[in-house]
Amino acid sequence: MKIIIISPAHPLRGGIAASSERLARELQSDGHTVILYSFSLQYPAFLFPGKTQFTDDPPPPDLTVKTRINSVNPINWIRTGHQIAREKPDRIIVRFWLPFMGPCLGTALRVARWFSSTKLTITALVDNIIPHEKRPGDRWFARYFVRACDDFVVMSHSVGNEIRQFLPMESQRADVVRFAPHPIYDTYGEAADPTVARRRLNLPEAVPLVLFFGFIRAYKGLDLLLEALAKTPGVHGLVAGECYEDWQSYQDIIEKHRLSERLHLFTDFIPTDDVRFYFSAADLVVQPYRSATQSGISQIAYHFEKPMIVTDVGGLPEIVTDGVSGYVVKPDPDAIASAIIDFFENHRAATMQAVVRQEKHRFSWKNLTNALSD
Repeated sequence: MKIIIISPAHPLRGGIAASSERLARELQSDGHTVILYSFSLQYPAFLFPGKTQFTDDPPPPDLTVKTRINSVNPINWIRTGHQIAREKPDRIIVRFWLPFMGPCLGTALRVARWFSSTKLTITALVDNIIPHEKRPGDRWFARYFVRACDDFVVMSHSVGNEIRQFLPMESQRADVVRFAPHPIYDTYGEAADPTVARRRLNLPEAVPLVLFFGFIRAYKGLDLLLEALAKTPGVHGLVAGECYEDWQSYQDIIEKHRLSERLHLFTDFIPTDDVRFYFSAADLVVQPYRSATQSGISQIAYHFEKPMIVTDVGGLPEIVTDGVSGYVVKPDPDAIASAIIDFFENHRAATMQAVVRQEKHRFSWKNLTNALSD
């Protein structure tokens, strides 16, 4: 088939861009022709609290990326829809992660369908439909997008249930919303030797070390992990990711509990080539989220065969088997601390890592491409 993927892609950075590029490669390996339509303007400044939306990495030589979409220009939406129609695709796969994108993507998809000279299937790969941080208009924007699509693939059952709230009764067939777990992020290279990784990051080599990785936002619960570390003396924390909000509230916790000597902060965006060192250095990955759908961080942890602590929110419990490949706990500092203590005091690393190594095979890219092509 000829497939158009509408998604952030190079030179935009972040997990969605990285995973869509990986998806394009998987589809190409299946023999499909794939073109990525990305954004010339993804977010206006008021919606992007980070330092930059762009990567310094070179463009991927094996992918066709067309930087076309302006998220706030309705004339551009119509023009982009026309351009996609002229590509004569058999299928459009469109990523959706934020209701703000609903008017832009919903309009471009409708125009592409109206002017397509071929039978066109529009499949949405939905990361989130109801956002963690709500804004006025979210539900209307989401509904406008949903009704431009033929079917949906979700990576957590909770998102699938939310999508059905926006579908008309005549579209409530079981196969309209299909599930495939988030595939493993296998684009970050091989694991490094833990000692080498810790030396590279200037970390102490002989201490228990837990990792919080990814953008820092209130719903991700870094404050819960900091409070948990106050209850786990001797355990060090590694925080790696750009802060998207005021850091002061976290600094207050650090100072209150005198955590600075046990906390190692890397609060800039982590370059792709460096990701492996952070995961390789850590003994345990902690995702103390207050709310979630699925998380790409879990799939990076699986790639590097690291046990995890996740909270029992959204689709996270679908990924980790409690007490076997990691821990599923309440989003509460005491619960997180208890899991950390159990992991280190009872020497769970080797047995849990062996299970993670087995379970990672559940999360193949082929499962996702099969769901997208059904």
